[in-house]
Amino acid sequence: MDINIIAFAIEIIEVILYRIRHGGMIMFDIERIQRCIANREPRVMDVIYRYSVLIPMIDVDGQWEIIYQVRSKNLNRQPGEISFPGGGVEDGETYEEAAIRETMEELNMDRGNIDIVGGLDYIVSYSNSIIHSFLGIIDGIDLEDIVPCKDEVDSIFTIPLDLLAEVKPKTYYIDIETSLDKDFPYDLIPNGREYNWQRGRYPVYFYVYEDRIIWGHTAKITKYFIDIIKGC
Repeated sequence: MDINIIAFAIEIIEVILYRIRHGGMIMFDIERIQRCIANREPRVMDVIYRYSVLIPMIDVDGQWEIIYQVRSKNLNRQPGEISFPGGGVEDGETYEEAAIRETMEELNMDRGNIDIVGGLDYIVSYSNSIIHSFLGIIDGIDLEDIVPCKDEVDSIFTIPLDLLAEVKPKTYYIDIETSLDKDFPYDLIPNGREYNWQRGRYPVYFYVYEDRIIWGHTAKITKYFIDIIKGC
């Protein structure tokens, strides 16, 4: 049996059960709608994966620098690539709490070593994911005393903030086009298979520092952070 038919049948059953539990048809009035919407916090639609990262700044001999980490080569996703501390948001956890927890785990430091300055711009990706970012100051520990978790991080390095502010990342683009399932109901939309779908261009940024390549979301978060502080 077609999986879409099964899903539709399940949905109908759920509606029927809901009506039975609530005494028949679902009735809406304007007061109920107002109560439902008035104090609701808007959410991003269609997000499946929630992530959060921290941009860790540290004072090195009187100069502010950003800490980057080289991911362990034993990781399943993005092994050996450069990233910020971060990861998935757990149930009941805020984005800020996730960024702090992941930084503590990956950089192997105490909560007291992380001073959150504030939230930065966030990414809503075409891959059904959202990535929040925060700026944090690493305090009470020297750079050379940070010993990251080897299960997740091969090594760390820093780039001076002044240097990042002086260079522009190289920018390339990914063209995003619509790819539809074979069973997509073309007969339900205007012009069917000839429908004029929108296309997108997704910028991908690259920073080259010595022999290291910073790209993707890490480079994008870096760029937007630099743009923010340069515009203040």
